[in-house]
Amino acid sequence: MLIAWSSGGTLGPMIGGYLSRPADRFPSFFGDNAFLKKYPYFLPCAVPATFSALAWLVTFFYLKETLKSPVPLSQLLKFCKEKLNSAQLNEASLEASSLDNNVRKEDKPVSFRDLLIPRVILTAGNHAFLSLVDQAYRATQPLFLSTPITLGGLGLSPPTIGNIMSFFGIFSGVAQVFFFARVHDHLGSRTTFVAGMACMFPCFIAFLILSWMAKAGDMYVWIIVGLQTLLAIGPSFLYGEYR
Repeated sequence: MLIAWSSGGTLGPMIGGYLSRPADRFPSFFGDNAFLKKYPYFLPCAVPATFSALAWLVTFFYLKETLKSPVPLSQLLKFCKEKLNSAQLNEASLEASSLDNNVRKEDKPVSFRDLLIPRVILTAGNHAFLSLVDQAYRATQPLFLSTPITLGGLGLSPPTIGNIMSFFGIFSGVAQVFFFARVHDHLGSRTTFVAGMACMFPCFIAFLILSWMAKAGDMYVWIIVGLQTLLAIGPSFLYGEYR
């Protein structure tokens, strides 16, 4: 999970930054392509979409199913098509489970209601809050970096934005590999979570500071950008607690 997350956080922004507006950036290759001139962001969207489609095909055809009695895909599609009620879905699940008489009682899935204990609810709530705050920052960052200075942003080009976000992916992956276990063992789960979430306060405040510095023409803008990128690694540590 760590390798996949860090790889995506590094390669994704690079693809988006360097392949955007290919007709303008690579005129010798795409300068005569009317389609890419009309849709300058098609290429950076098509490349990851193609990769996702290939990954789905490989998973569907070659990944081994570990569940002993899975519900057939045809039954799931039939459920979606005919909008079966919950009683019918339970009956379909029971029919599917009867195909394997060797399934032990302890292997049967726990009901959703039995999972709703305070400890699970608290953990799920913390993870939901972490995801909300973290993804809010991830979505705001490229928008802020690309917004013109006169409108409160930094007015950076897509390749520069891609580099900044790719550096974050690299730093995040390296930090989690070499430092997460030590930090977690030293501080514990609760303190690590609180400290990681606290890192988001200066990350969001940095947007206001950067906007003011950019309008003032301050030469130390990149220092704040670097500090903001490093502080954003804090929430990335927290995902390791749920793996």
